[in-house]
Amino acid sequence: MESEETKNEGTSNNKFFPTSEEVKQSHRFWDTQPVPKMSTLITKEEKVEQGPIDPIKTVEEVRQTPYNLPDSLEWVSVDIFDDEWINEVYMLLTENYVEDDDSLFRFDYSIPFLRWALTPEGYIRDWHVGVAVKGKKKLVGFITGIPAIVNVYGSPIRMAEINFLCVFKKYRANRLAPVLIKEVTRRVNITGGWQAVYTAGVVLPTPIAQARYYHRSLDPVKLVEIGFTRFGHNLNKARAQKLYRLPENPLIPGVRPFQDKDVTVVHRLLMDYLQRFSLYIEFAESDVRHFFAPQEDVIYSYVVENEAGVVTDFFSFYSLPSSVLKNPKHKKLRAAYAYYVIPNAHSLLDIFKDMLILAKSKQFDVFNALDIMDNMEVFKELKFGIGDGNLQYYLYNWRSRPMVPAQVGIVLV
Repeated sequence: MESEETKNEGTSNNKFFPTSEEVKQSHRFWDTQPVPKMSTLITKEEKVEQGPIDPIKTVEEVRQTPYNLPDSLEWVSVDIFDDEWINEVYMLLTENYVEDDDSLFRFDYSIPFLRWALTPEGYIRDWHVGVAVKGKKKLVGFITGIPAIVNVYGSPIRMAEINFLCVFKKYRANRLAPVLIKEVTRRVNITGGWQAVYTAGVVLPTPIAQARYYHRSLDPVKLVEIGFTRFGHNLNKARAQKLYRLPENPLIPGVRPFQDKDVTVVHRLLMDYLQRFSLYIEFAESDVRHFFAPQEDVIYSYVVENEAGVVTDFFSFYSLPSSVLKNPKHKKLRAAYAYYVIPNAHSLLDIFKDMLILAKSKQFDVFNALDIMDNMEVFKELKFGIGDGNLQYYLYNWRSRPMVPAQVGIVLV
C-alpha cells in the first residue's frame, strides 16, 4: 500500500499555541495550582490512592468576589444565546484561537457549534467567563466550563469540563490566561465543585494521558493544495484519488440518523461501552439527547438498526472546520472528528469505514480521530496517517496514576 506523509494542523486541540516564553510563564503559574508536579510524576506501575490534591474546602471558604482586572477591563458572564455576545465569542476565537505552527490554519468554530458544546442540560451561565473592555460588548478573553460526572478508575467525580481558553493576541502580555483560569476555578468552587478535566496541546504539569491525532484524507488533492498534507513517495494526484476512494453509500445494512426515540437505547449502549475505560463521562439521558441530536455542520450521529427493528450500534462525528490562512484558492478546510463510537453487533472497522463514507458524502475534506479507546485497531487498514502533535489530558485537583491512550474514553470538542 502506498502511504501519505501527513502534516497536520498542530494537535487539533482546545488551546492557543503559546510561545516558549508563554510556556515558561504558564509553568510558573501551574506550580501554584493543585496539579501533580512533574517531579512527583507517578509511574503507571506505582500504586496510588487517588483523591484530591488540595484539601476540599467549604463553599464559605471560597473567595466570594471576582479576581482583580486592569481598570479598563471587566468580568462578564457570557449569555451564549445572546446574538451580540455569541458573535463576540465567535470573532475572538476565529481571530485568536488555535493555529498550527506554520500559521496556515486556524480553527473556525461556528456559532451553532459553540451553542451545542456549551449548553447541555444543567449548564451554568456563570461558568462561561469573559473579560471585556469596560462598558463595551468587546471580548478580549474567554474560558468556559460545563458540569460533568467524570469517572476516573471507577470513581465518579463531579467535575467541570474546561474549554475554549482564548486571549486576544494583543492582551497576552497582560497575563490574562492565568487570571481567567483562576476565575473560572473560583466560580466552579462556589457551586461546590473542586475538580476539572481539560486538554492542551502543550505539556503542562502534569498529564494523566497523552493522545495522538490520526488523519484520513477524504479529498487528498485539496489537502495537498492547502498544505495540510503532501504526496508521499510515488504518489501523485491520480494515484491519491484512487488510493483514498470510498463507496458512495454506507456498507452496513440499517444505518440511519439518530432520532429522539433512540435516546434510551443509545444511552444504555454508550454507558455499557464506556465502562470498559479508565476515564470517561457518566452521561445522563439528557446528555445523550443534547449531544447526539443531529445538526448539520455541527454533529452527525447514526444508529444501526437490525431487521427486527432493534438498535445495535451507534457512531458519531462532529464538524470543526479551519480557516485556510495563506491560500489563494481555498478558504476553508472541512474537517470531521470522530466523537463517540459504540461497536456492538458490527466491528469497529466496519463502523469507522461507514463513518468515512458518510463524512465524504457530506463534503468533508479530512477525517480525524484520536488514538484513544479502541481506535488504533482501525487506522492502518483504513489508511489513516499519524499526526505530528500530541493532545494531553489533564485533571485538576485530582491525583491518579497515568493512563495509556487506550484507557481514555473521553472526547472533548
